[in-house]
Amino acid sequence: MDFQLTVRQDAITDEAALKAVQAAVAKGRELGCAMVTAVVDPGGNLVACVRPTGAFVASVGIARDKAWTAATFGLSTDDLHNAVAEPPHLHDGIASRDGVVLFGGGLPLRHEGRVVGGIGCSGGSEDQDRACAQAGMVALGLS
Repeated sequence: MDFQLTVRQDAITDEAALKAVQAAVAKGRELGCAMVTAVVDPGGNLVACVRPTGAFVASVGIARDKAWTAATFGLSTDDLHNAVAEPPHLHDGIASRDGVVLFGGGLPLRHEGRVVGGIGCSGGSEDQDRACAQAGMVALGLS
């Protein structure tokens, strides 16, 4: 065979995903908001999600989509927005894809240079969502 048949890909563990979710939810409480947090693997498959008491039900899907976007594009939702801002038809085309989010609160989770998952937060302002996602990354020793 003159080609590689398979590829191995690292993925976040359930234990790490839960730790990230718990840290993000705790940061939300500190900021005064019920922060739904989702963590997905590199393929965008849900690994962990918490919807704190009182959080918006709609935030579950938004948090998951932010995590999916960050993991599958390998960019924060903010950076993806900036990357496709021009021309307008590119932005509109990417934004219209199912599950893509182009506003703050989604971060790729990288370990040793490889995307191992994504974290997404929804339930506060965009800045609060960003801060909570960052808290989840920090809890894992990632930056």
